[in-house]
Amino acid sequence: MARALTGCGTALVTPFTRSGEVDEPALRRLVEWQIAEGVHFLVPCGSTGEAVTLTTAEHRRVVEITVDVAEGRLPIVAGAGSNDTARAIALSREMSAAGATHLLHVSPAYNKPPQRGILAHFRAIADATELPIVVYNVPGRTASNIEARTTLALAEHPRIVAVKEASGNLAQVTDILRHRPPEFSVLSGDDALTLAVMAAGGDGVISVVSNATPRLMSRLVDWCAAGDFAEARALAMRLTPWFEAAFIDSNPIPVKAALAMMGRIENSLRLPLVPLMDAHQAPVRAALTALEALPA
Repeated sequence: MARALTGCGTALVTPFTRSGEVDEPALRRLVEWQIAEGVHFLVPCGSTGEAVTLTTAEHRRVVEITVDVAEGRLPIVAGAGSNDTARAIALSREMSAAGATHLLHVSPAYNKPPQRGILAHFRAIADATELPIVVYNVPGRTASNIEARTTLALAEHPRIVAVKEASGNLAQVTDILRHRPPEFSVLSGDDALTLAVMAAGGDGVISVVSNATPRLMSRLVDWCAAGDFAEARALAMRLTPWFEAAFIDSNPIPVKAALAMMGRIENSLRLPLVPLMDAHQAPVRAALTALEALPA
């Protein structure tokens, strides 16, 4: 049986105008460029998309635009997470109505539920929606880890089809890979660990850096999937300075600065996020220059 999601999915930024509104024309151009560059699926309104600062109407509109531009050419995995299970269910229904093909649900942040609470949260969402769900484990943001045994228990639900693993714990990822159902996808949530996760048997990545380098990240994943790890290693080495620069400050601060350098969006974020410090501009620019990603 084919895996639910494979390849490189871009965790899309949400472009804002200088006055702080959603920049719909810039978003349309960004989505079309991502597709033309070969990404395998798109993930609007996640943490990279600053979803926590979007109103429900804005959140839905961003997904609607992404769906409209994509025109069915690739899956749209809409972020719908909340630390309030009832709100997560309501947002899931909004994303379904907006045309998303999948949902991304992060483990509840701040509440810090025990593993049985995490299980109950995801099962309640999965029981309330018809769309397939990607579980997102990112302890650095949520203050709680989804343990491998919990992920595997969730994988038994017919609508929970994948995990985005951003724990940084390769032993935990390997444990999931060893025991997962055949159709359950395991995606890296850390760009720098894409090669390692796919070498262990993972299915791809939900990527931040592919906002600015979609063709290169898609190529890296394609080579891994084909078993061409010599080419994949060489490309991962080339990309390493960009992996580092893209997280020199809180995501998506560096990647939005990068896209602004490329002339694709305004370098506009919503508080409490702020633009990249001047001292951090040089490594971002140098990494993009080395990859020939900046306009001549």
